[in-house]
Amino acid sequence: MSQIIETEETLIIETPERVPLEFALASIGNRFLAVAIDHFIQFLSMFLIAWFFVSISGIDTAGSSTSAVMSEMPKWTIAIMILLLFLLFSGFFIFFEWLWNGQTPGKRLLKLRVIREDGRPITLWEAIARNLLRIFDAIPGFVVPIYSIGLITIFLNKRDQRVGDIFAGTVVIRERADEAPTFEETFSTESFARDLAFRRVQKKTEFQADIGVLSENEIEVVESFLRRRWDLSERQRLWMAWRVALPIMYKIKPSYDMNNFTYEGFLEELLHQFNTRRRFLN
Repeated sequence: MSQIIETEETLIIETPERVPLEFALASIGNRFLAVAIDHFIQFLSMFLIAWFFVSISGIDTAGSSTSAVMSEMPKWTIAIMILLLFLLFSGFFIFFEWLWNGQTPGKRLLKLRVIREDGRPITLWEAIARNLLRIFDAIPGFVVPIYSIGLITIFLNKRDQRVGDIFAGTVVIRERADEAPTFEETFSTESFARDLAFRRVQKKTEFQADIGVLSENEIEVVESFLRRRWDLSERQRLWMAWRVALPIMYKIKPSYDMNNFTYEGFLEELLHQFNTRRRFLN
């Protein structure tokens, strides 16, 4: 079976357990609104940075042209200002998509997320690749992006990918809260006996990572899911396993064999490794 099966508005990814997970592709309208919000924040921040450096320079800007103001500013303030403006202009989307697991402020507000085509979280490489090509997608605009190339590419692409997405192998999805129970609904009832959390039902998924960076609260979420998964349907269980595993994978960046990987098996092995480590440290 093909790993990715596409329909008009839904991306269906076959998990390693050979169970399809459906992802709602983000609409052009939602993506345009999200990027508009992001660019507003980006350019407002750039304006505030420039205003700050002009202010600390003590220059009277009334009736002065931009070139006159720049010529009067100390060279060191100009250098730092240009560096910060460049980093903000070129790294805004990369920074947030890497830090916020595929989301920017605009995407988070509209409940959109960037993921890899196989459903796994994006890495720093994908965040860099898709956003370096944003300049090409934004043609004919540059300072004021128009996204003509990006819009044309999205219209012609079955997975609604712009050029940056095609190059990086990513898609933008809309998170649908109704596809699976919320964390509160899943973990609200009385837990099963503790031993059920350590029962393996998936083939052992070996991975290498520094699990010491995980907090007790994050492990409690994993443990609660593994204990409560027996109350869920198969589709809900696989969906929740993906939702619980995704932010953890972003944080610890595990190395693993993709041929033997399952999200539920990853969580089972994670819990066992964490408790083995805790017993050793104690």
